[in-house]
Amino acid sequence: MNVFKLLSRSGKGPQTSPAQKLPSSGAVANPQLFGHNEAPKPAQAPNTSRKRKRGQVNSEQSSTIPADLDFFGGGSGSVNQKFKEDESSSGHALEKKKKGDDATDGLESAENNVDAAEERYNEDECKRVLRSHKLKVVVLENFGAQEEEKAKKERKEKKKPKKRRLEKEEAESKGKKSTKQQLFPRPLTSFSQLRTRYGISRRLAENIQEQGYKMTTEVQLGALPLLLKNKEETTGELSEISSSGKELAGNIDLLTVAPTGSGKTMAFLIPIINALQSESRTLSESRQLGPRALIVAPTKELASQIVNEARKLTKGSSVKATLMKKGMELVERSDDEASEEPGSAAESDEDGHSIADSESSSEIAAKLKGKRRRADIVKAAIVVATPLALLNGLKHQDQHISELPSIKYMVLDEADVLLDPLFREQTLSIWKACTNPSLRVGLWSATMGSNIEALAVNTINERWAKVSSGAPDLPPRAPLIRLVVGLKDTAIPNITHKLIYAATEQGKLLGLRQLLHPTATPSNEASTSLRPPFLVFTQTIPRAIALHSELLYDIPPEAGGSSRIAVLHADLSSSARESIMTRFRRGEVWVLITTDLLARGVDFRGLNGVVNYDVPNSAAAYVHRVGRTGRAGRKGGVAVTFYTQEDIPYVKNVANVIQASEKLRGKEGGEASVKQWLLDALPTPTKRDKQRLKKRGVEARRTVKDGEGRAKMRISTKSGYERRVENNRRGAKMAGNARGREDRKMVEAPSESEFEGFEE
Repeated sequence: MNVFKLLSRSGKGPQTSPAQKLPSSGAVANPQLFGHNEAPKPAQAPNTSRKRKRGQVNSEQSSTIPADLDFFGGGSGSVNQKFKEDESSSGHALEKKKKGDDATDGLESAENNVDAAEERYNEDECKRVLRSHKLKVVVLENFGAQEEEKAKKERKEKKKPKKRRLEKEEAESKGKKSTKQQLFPRPLTSFSQLRTRYGISRRLAENIQEQGYKMTTEVQLGALPLLLKNKEETTGELSEISSSGKELAGNIDLLTVAPTGSGKTMAFLIPIINALQSESRTLSESRQLGPRALIVAPTKELASQIVNEARKLTKGSSVKATLMKKGMELVERSDDEASEEPGSAAESDEDGHSIADSESSSEIAAKLKGKRRRADIVKAAIVVATPLALLNGLKHQDQHISELPSIKYMVLDEADVLLDPLFREQTLSIWKACTNPSLRVGLWSATMGSNIEALAVNTINERWAKVSSGAPDLPPRAPLIRLVVGLKDTAIPNITHKLIYAATEQGKLLGLRQLLHPTATPSNEASTSLRPPFLVFTQTIPRAIALHSELLYDIPPEAGGSSRIAVLHADLSSSARESIMTRFRRGEVWVLITTDLLARGVDFRGLNGVVNYDVPNSAAAYVHRVGRTGRAGRKGGVAVTFYTQEDIPYVKNVANVIQASEKLRGKEGGEASVKQWLLDALPTPTKRDKQRLKKRGVEARRTVKDGEGRAKMRISTKSGYERRVENNRRGAKMAGNARGREDRKMVEAPSESEFEGFEE
């Protein structure tokens, strides 16, 4: 026995530091980002007096006493209760007890409790809850009121001279202020209120309960009351909207800006599925309407994720959701168009002879009609697709895009990317192809610039002008509502940000290896370490591949070796990308190196951190990258960003986002990771620099081509001089080996000369 260990023991036992709380530790009880200290007050009885009247049960005392020992309370084991209950009430209690074992009746009991609590919820309480959760709802454009006001002015101004009319319009335009009407809708504090207040279908309510959704997040708390119709309220005139927004009843276009991981997918899926289920109940089974809801996402990974969530909510119902893939079509084409494709006349028959040599065009079409496999027509009610896949299913031979009159609901997920110049033309073509006058549009993202709002308003006006021409009887125009959660274009406040200066590319690689192999256990939040699984973002695909090759053997074989590190980018096939995503979600891959392909919308609930190996191209890109961790209110996520000498002109955008996020969290001054002196020292990039960075990234990290024209990107901890010495040694060794092979050939080969000796 070690005497020194025995004498050094303490009577209090070993003092261990508290374990670090990580996002991978499991689900959280409260998925909300704000308002934890200001929960909604429970409904109180009309009589608030503390004096207990005769015959009144003291609920506070009975709650602290076990039911078997509470002889004077209202528990099930109370003797006093048994004498007071009559036969009818006891029968009712037994019936309730039998039904309590069923999940459906458990849902009914929850609905009854919610009904009792909602009766005393007033407008002042609505304002308090919305402000505590940092929700702001404004009417961005009220098109109905604008049209009525314009018609009234035209009738009045017709009687006035033209000169006076123009002067008055100029004076009004100068003194006009852009004041937006703010709304305070009744917040949805629990998913159990969906059934009682809005009358959603029982099947949908059961699916929501089966997925474990109980408490709403901020975006669900504010968006669902706007998108769902209250069963107790009727739709009023949309030209005049009250502060509570009762007249809207789901008949709106919604533009939502909410943090990453706040539950936006559920917020737009529930109203769409509920509306489609109510429509399917009123229609006959033989009537086929085709797709009625369209959800557009920028990447295949995000589209696949939305489809999976939609299928969970539509389980057991007649509403189906599908992912648009290659070979699918939304509109049925004619037989001639299906058979006559570019180059079909030059196709050959089974014998290999050209069909066009001996047959006419009609005979070619008839022969190819039986050969060619027709495309699958999508019959699901909800279609989720990327812009390009959707346009391929709508385009004809002459590049004409088919119209979609059956679409009543359209959602643009990550709308700022879909309306960016990269996807703008495709997205607007899809938007204008939806010709239904009652189309409801939703734009959702964590970052939304003012240019996106202006583009949305212009597109809505242009589409309405096209639809309304020649159609006199149209429904009133729905207003455009904007919902903002927290601070606009800000990262989530429940993660820790680290901005690290690495000086050079070799410094970044050393810093990443220190994250992979931490030397000490953190003792406080300021020294929080990064633990797998985590994502590593690079600027380009060649850099991602090169970094993967450099880190391939950094994890020891005992822990899984190279199988724990993977790379994911757009050059891989769809099957390879799906396989890597599946392995990463299962925990087989610990470190996933990728580009901005996974920066938007993809949900990794157990992701402990994000590493920006290369600085993001914009502030919005940083917000979406770091939003892959800390989702659904989980705390403990870490976001590490390395920057070098080349990044100094552009890193201030990231530093400003970090500072705003930490202010929202309540960390200022000495606790903040980004100090004020650093912000003052960093140069402010110009508008031109921001545009160039967003389009091309840092020029020093773009693809470098070698002498043979092949793309090559080198990531290593060795300096250029060391690499040059190694290359010279390798070249000398290869040259020496080549000379040795030539010498051996000369020795082994027979001697051949012109003089072969004298002949006899």
